[in-house]
Amino acid sequence: MRRDAKYITIVMMLKEGDKAPNFLSKDQDGKTVKLSDFKGKRLALYFYPKDDTPGCTKEACSFRDADAVFNSKGIKVLGVSTDDEKSHQKFISKFQLPFDLLADTDKKIVNDYGVWGEKSMYGRKYMGTFRKTFLIDEQGKIVKIFDKVDVSKHADEVLAAFGEK
Repeated sequence: MRRDAKYITIVMMLKEGDKAPNFLSKDQDGKTVKLSDFKGKRLALYFYPKDDTPGCTKEACSFRDADAVFNSKGIKVLGVSTDDEKSHQKFISKFQLPFDLLADTDKKIVNDYGVWGEKSMYGRKYMGTFRKTFLIDEQGKIVKIFDKVDVSKHADEVLAAFGEK
């Protein structure tokens, strides 16, 4: 059980082999994006805490720098944070990110994927998004979950897990 500021939720921990939870959200341009848009494609769905912060920038740039490889292997990359569309637009523009970012401002996706919870930094506790990546196959099944992410090498880790490195 996880305690949020306004309510208590019970989170089922997702595991490899589970069907990926469906989602419906807006990307940086306000376009509606849903999991079913990626049926028949492999998807790297990565969750990160905040746009334009050091670790999140390294992780996004890792995916950016490997974009040609992801495209050649038919793997879509999609980032998710609780930042809004305008923040995502700035982040994409500043670092020339070639993939979409979902604006999960209502925290539905982060809750459904179990990546929202209590964090601690410098002794201060707060609610936030855990850095986590889900690899989803063509049928919408989770084939790999990265609980620990090396932000500067994460794209290589994802490609290797998909058997593409």
